[in-house]
Amino acid sequence: MGEQGSDGGRKTAKAAKTAAAGAPDAAREAASASGRRAAPARKAAPARKAAAGKKAASAPAKKAAPSKKASAKKAAPLKKAPAPKKQLVAPKKATASVPAAPAKTVAAHPRGESRTALVRRARRINRELAEVYPYAHPELDFDNPFQLVVATVLSAQTTDLRVNQTTPALFAKYPTPEDLAAADPEEVEEILRPTGFFRAKTKSVIGLSKALVEQFGGEVPGRLEDLVKLPGVGRKTAFVVLGNAFGRPGITVDTHFQRLVRRWKWTDETDPDKIEAAVGALFPKSDWTDLSHHVIWHGRRICHARKPACGACPIAPLCPAYGEGETDPEKAKKLLKYEKAGQPGQRLKPPQAYLDVGGRAAPPLGAG
Repeated sequence: MGEQGSDGGRKTAKAAKTAAAGAPDAAREAASASGRRAAPARKAAPARKAAAGKKAASAPAKKAAPSKKASAKKAAPLKKAPAPKKQLVAPKKATASVPAAPAKTVAAHPRGESRTALVRRARRINRELAEVYPYAHPELDFDNPFQLVVATVLSAQTTDLRVNQTTPALFAKYPTPEDLAAADPEEVEEILRPTGFFRAKTKSVIGLSKALVEQFGGEVPGRLEDLVKLPGVGRKTAFVVLGNAFGRPGITVDTHFQRLVRRWKWTDETDPDKIEAAVGALFPKSDWTDLSHHVIWHGRRICHARKPACGACPIAPLCPAYGEGETDPEKAKKLLKYEKAGQPGQRLKPPQAYLDVGGRAAPPLGAG
């Protein structure tokens, strides 16, 4: 029993020593294994450093971007529009300052506008002019259709003012068609001399007076087809008489009307009859007579043939021809005529509505 115990003890002790001896080896193997597992972590560190290095390397590129922006900012003035924004829009009223550049409507040339856009622009111009000239009226003095048709024939190649200064003496001596039809041509020529082309005009007014007596019983007809048969009476004269003596709509295509509707690009036609048809198609018939007054008045007062007063024009933003005339407001004001410049109008006997807004009657022939 004792011997077995001692042998078992020795065996147990030996096994313990063997285990103790093997423990360091196991620890070393475990440490070695852990070292091998940790090795990738140590290798990853350089990779992080490399990545950081790449980021650092890319950092100058990011810093270079502001330099491009800075250079772009420095170059920005070269990319600015050649003309200031203030010069793109013309003033709506004459009181505003007017730039030297045309209104923005010039940039969008009317040739490219649709038919609908043209109609809208044309009608807006007429509405604007109606506000500027609410007192517009025929600028020939007359008391009846006979006086109006004679005065209109005499207005060719001269001003309404000169006609108005001449007709009082004519109608005082020849008040009716019968009287003028029987007049001595030389006496009529002497009266009409101030109007120019007085011989041709004398022949016309005596001839139309005879036609009225012989064909219409001494009365002025109220139909276009009858009026144009009278000597010296064309469509323009006929529409003046129809619109202002009979209240029948008509378009008066005189020199002012022709000039303005072409400037506004309502039509490119040059023949009066074709202009009448083209413009008439843009407006309702009921507007024709007043439209004629508005356009003609504007042509006589502001939109002149040689020196239009663009800087004083109330429809400058709607005008494709803005800039053809004087655009400086102060200089443009000096180009205004008649009541717009504080001067007398063309009629010796203007309507009361014209006088109510500050209009002044014209002086008689030979006065001051």
